[in-house]
Amino acid sequence: MVTIDNGAVAVAAGNGHAVVAAEGGTFAPVSHSNGSQPESDASRKRKMAVLPLDVGTRVNCRWRDGKYHPVKVIERRKLSCDGGPSDYEYYVHYTEFNRRLDEWAKLDQLDLNSVETDVDEKVEDKVTSLKMTRHQKRKIDETHVEGHEELDAASLREHEEFTKVKNIATIELGRYEIETWYFSPFPPEYNDCTKLFFCEFCLNFMKRKEQLQRHMRKCDLKHPPGDEIYRNGTLSMFEVDGKKNKVYGQNLCYLAKLFLDHKTLYYDVDLFLFYVLCECDDRGCHMVGYFSKEKHSEESYNLACILTLPPYQRKGYGKFLIAFSYELSKKEGKVGTPERPLSDLGLLSYRGYWTRVLLDILKKHKGNISIKELSDMTAIKAEDILSTLQNLELIQYRKGQHVICADPKVLDRHLKAAGRGGLEVDVSKLIWTPYKDQG
Repeated sequence: MVTIDNGAVAVAAGNGHAVVAAEGGTFAPVSHSNGSQPESDASRKRKMAVLPLDVGTRVNCRWRDGKYHPVKVIERRKLSCDGGPSDYEYYVHYTEFNRRLDEWAKLDQLDLNSVETDVDEKVEDKVTSLKMTRHQKRKIDETHVEGHEELDAASLREHEEFTKVKNIATIELGRYEIETWYFSPFPPEYNDCTKLFFCEFCLNFMKRKEQLQRHMRKCDLKHPPGDEIYRNGTLSMFEVDGKKNKVYGQNLCYLAKLFLDHKTLYYDVDLFLFYVLCECDDRGCHMVGYFSKEKHSEESYNLACILTLPPYQRKGYGKFLIAFSYELSKKEGKVGTPERPLSDLGLLSYRGYWTRVLLDILKKHKGNISIKELSDMTAIKAEDILSTLQNLELIQYRKGQHVICADPKVLDRHLKAAGRGGLEVDVSKLIWTPYKDQG
C-alpha cells in the first residue's frame, strides 16, 4: 500500500492490477503498465476496493487448504490504534461452508481483486450453493448432530446477529486443543479471551494455563460428578443431576454451545439430567460427549440436546448416545422421541438410527407385525416409526389400515444405505433407576 499525494489509498492487488480509492470512497482506475485501456464499469464494479473493507463486502479469501474461497465480511476490527486503512482484520463467513468455519482473516489472505461492491445476495447464495457438490456438503455437515432449532425466521435472524462473531477461538480440554465452531455466551469477564482452559473433570474454565495447572493440583474429581450407570470395557456413562450439580451442568452447557449453533443455553439446569459418555484410563474418565433430557416431559421427549466433542467424532459415539437414550426409555417403560423441532442434521442421524433398528426387526420377524408392536419393542414413538417407513416407501394404506411391505431385498438395500450402526449398547452393563423411582 502507498499513499498518493491527494491522500488517496492505492492498493496493489495480487495479479499485477492496482486500484486507487480516492477520498470519500469514490474510485479512480489506475492505468496498466501494458498501456491497455481501463476496464468497463461492469468489470470495475467487482474489482475496486476501499480499505478498510465494509461489513457485508464479498471477496475471495485464502483458507487453510491454501485455496481461495468466497467469503462475506461479517465484522472488522482495527489491529492498532494508530494504524492506517490496511491495519484491519476481518471476521469472514465462508459462503460455501457451515458457520462453524467462520474466522478472523488478515488482509494478506484476501484477494482484493475479487471484491464485489454490489451483489444480489439471494442470487449469490444460490450460485454458491450450486458450486458445491453433494459430497462436499456431506463432508462439511455430517461431522456432528446439530442442536435442535426451535427458532422461527425472525428469531433465527436475531440469533445469528447476536452470535455472528465467535468469541472463543480455541479451548484446551484434557490432552486436546480444540478449535471452536460457534459463539457461546460466557460471563462478561471472559469477553477478552480467545482461548479458555477447561478442567476435563469438573468443567471449570480459566483464562490462563497456569490457573488450570494450579486447579488440577487441587481438583479431586477424576470423572463427572454423578452416578456411573454404565461401564463396558473403557467406556463409561455417568448420570449428572442438574439440580445436585448446578455449576457442572451450567459449565457443560457453556462448553456445548461452542459446538452447537441453534442450541438454547439452559441456565435453569435443575430440570435436566445430563448423561456424560467417557473414555476411561488410569488417569480418569475423559468426556467424549453427552446428551441431556428433561426429568419430566409431557411430550415423551427422551433427549433434549446431544453432542460428540470434535476429537471423538466419526467413531460411532453419536449413534451410541442416541441408542442409549432409547435404552433408558425401555427401562422407564415408555416410548421416547427427541425434542422437536429437529435440525436437518439431527433428523438425518435419527432417521438412520430408526431405519437400522426397525429394518433389523422386520428382517428377522416372521408374519405380520403392527406399528404398535414395533413401538413396544423399540421404545420408538409410533409417529416416528410411521414417518420412517413412509420415507423408505415401505408402508401402504389398505382397507383403512397401514400395511408394512417388507421385501427382504428392499430391506437389505435400505439397511446398506443407512450405514453402520456404531457402537453397541450392552444392556446387561446398564445399572440404572429411572428418575421417578429414585425417591
